[in-house]
Amino acid sequence: MAALKADASSPVATLIGDVVSSRAHPDRRRLHRRLTAALAAIADDAAQPPALTVGDEFQGSYPTVGHALDATLTLRLALGPEIDVRFGIGWGPIERLDESGIQDGPGWWAAREAIEWTAQAQQQPGLTHVRTAFRNGSASGADAHAVNAALLCRDHLLGSLDDRALRILAGLRAGRSKKEVAMSEGISASAVSQRAGRTGLDLLLLAADQLREVT
Repeated sequence: MAALKADASSPVATLIGDVVSSRAHPDRRRLHRRLTAALAAIADDAAQPPALTVGDEFQGSYPTVGHALDATLTLRLALGPEIDVRFGIGWGPIERLDESGIQDGPGWWAAREAIEWTAQAQQQPGLTHVRTAFRNGSASGADAHAVNAALLCRDHLLGSLDDRALRILAGLRAGRSKKEVAMSEGISASAVSQRAGRTGLDLLLLAADQLREVT
């Protein structure tokens, strides 16, 4: 993995992700190409750009929890609905163990705990849409209960959207106007506005803006 841009002694937001049911994907080479391209798109704000480690798991870190949360939403919209991804986000100090870049520390332990919880939770009735969890591995930083409450609601809303709603959300989040999105979908701008309100797209965009500010 790439060398850290930030001081390794300072807490960072660690991110671990993997593809849900990746072994069942019909074209694993195409899966790898799409995942690699999508990871490159969330590298700009990273302290350590997310990169594939083993198989379909990837790891990276961000200067704030908000940046990491924002990256997970961007990645889900870039890959979905064909490729389903889950995440664990941690907060805490990390340590570089050797010159090859191998790392350890509370930040990574927290992210690992979070993604393991995510994988278990999505198997439970009522939690099937869960894809993201946060754990705080330090005595400071964001409140895990508050962040996870927001993530549970965000994941449920995202998991309840149909393919068109996901495309509309991705377009609006990318800065396209509702008129531009409507043209690409072959529907009216009014229909886009109605769908955005009815299915919670406007709420998701507002929540994303606020979650991005979490430190």
